[in-house]
Amino acid sequence: MEPHLQQCLQQALQQIDAVVLGKSAQVRLAVACLLARGHLLIEDLPGMGKTTLAEALARSFGLGFKRVHFTNDLLPADLSGISVYEQSSGAFRFHPGPLFSQVLLADEINRASPRTQSALLEAMASGVVSVDGTSHPLPSPFFVIATQNGFDQTGTYALPESQLDRFLMRLSLGYPDRRAEQALLLGQANPVHHLQARLQPLDLVALQEICQGITVEGTLVDYVLDLLSVSRSRPPSPALSPRAAQGLIAAARGWALLQQRAYVIPADVVAVFAAVAEHRLDAGRPDPARPLSPRLLEQVDAIR
Repeated sequence: MEPHLQQCLQQALQQIDAVVLGKSAQVRLAVACLLARGHLLIEDLPGMGKTTLAEALARSFGLGFKRVHFTNDLLPADLSGISVYEQSSGAFRFHPGPLFSQVLLADEINRASPRTQSALLEAMASGVVSVDGTSHPLPSPFFVIATQNGFDQTGTYALPESQLDRFLMRLSLGYPDRRAEQALLLGQANPVHHLQARLQPLDLVALQEICQGITVEGTLVDYVLDLLSVSRSRPPSPALSPRAAQGLIAAARGWALLQQRAYVIPADVVAVFAAVAEHRLDAGRPDPARPLSPRLLEQVDAIR
C-alpha cells in the first residue's frame, strides 16, 4: 500500500476513535467491513452512538451520507425514488431517493415492512435499482449501515435468515467503559460535524482493491473450511454457508489491511469471526450469555 494511503487511513481511524469513545475494536471492525465492500448491521439500544459512528465513517472517508428512519409505512419507492412526468420535456424523469448515497444509515430497519426490507437488501446485493423497467446503478462505493431494534419491542419485523446473510457483519457497540463515559460527560468527545475528510471516495475504492488482493494461503483456507465443517455438524441449528465463508475471508483481508499486512493469518479470521458468523449462526436472535462463535473456534482449535 502507498504510504500516503496508509497514513490517511490511520488518521481516519484516530479521528473516529476521538468521536466514538472507548470503541476502538468496533470502529476497526466497521472499517474492515467497509474495506471488504460489505454492509453492516448494528443491534443495540438507543443512544449508544450508532448514528455517530455512521456519520463519522462517512465524513472521515469523504463520502456522502444520508439517514432514513424506517417506519411501518415506508415504501420501497421512498428509498429508491420515482419517475415523474415533466410537461416541459414531454418525458418521465427519474428522481433518485436516499438509497443513492455512498453511505446510507437505515435506522431501525426491522420497523419497516418485509417488502421494504427486501427492496433495500436486493439493492445491496445487486448494486442497482430498477424503476419502471429502467436500471439505475447505485453510487460507488456504496455502504449500508442498518440498525435493528430488539425483538421484544412492538412493531418490529424480524429479518429472515436469507436477508441477514446479506450483511457481512453484525456489531453491538454496548455501553462505554467508565473512563470513556466520563470523557463523554465532560464534553471531551470531538463533535462529529467537525470531522474532516482524511480520504476521498477514489482513495477508498483503491483501498478496497488492495484489500481484494491481499494474499490468502491454502492453509488459511483450510482453517476456514474447518470452521464451516464444525458449524455444519450442529443440526438442526443454522450453519455457515459458502457466502458466509467468502465474507469471512473478505473481512479477514480487511482486518489484515488495518494491521498493515499483505497477507491473512488465522488471527485475522479470529478477530472478525464473531462479527461475521454470529448472526448467521443464531438466526438473528442473539443470546449474549451464550454466543456460538467462541465455541466453534474452540472446537476447531481442538481438532487442528
